[in-house]
Amino acid sequence: MQKEQKDQVIADNRRHDADTGSPEVQVAILTNRIRELTTHLQTHKHDESTRRGLLKMVGRRRRLMNYLRKENYDTYVALAEKLELRRK
Repeated sequence: MQKEQKDQVIADNRRHDADTGSPEVQVAILTNRIRELTTHLQTHKHDESTRRGLLKMVGRRRRLMNYLRKENYDTYVALAEKLELRRK
């Protein structure tokens, strides 16, 4: 992911001006990286190390979304819709 692209993702999902680590930002960054790796794996089907990294990222995103769901359900639903995630 390019720095400009990552900065844009952070700017779109942050809570305040200096926010870079809130769960919303972390989920958005992980979602962006997951989509990139998914397209990579469609081309390189036997890249097992990338597949393992992808699965670890999906698990980390799932845990962050579960946390967000418990803490603030409205934010969870809004983020899932914004990032086009299936969970509701």
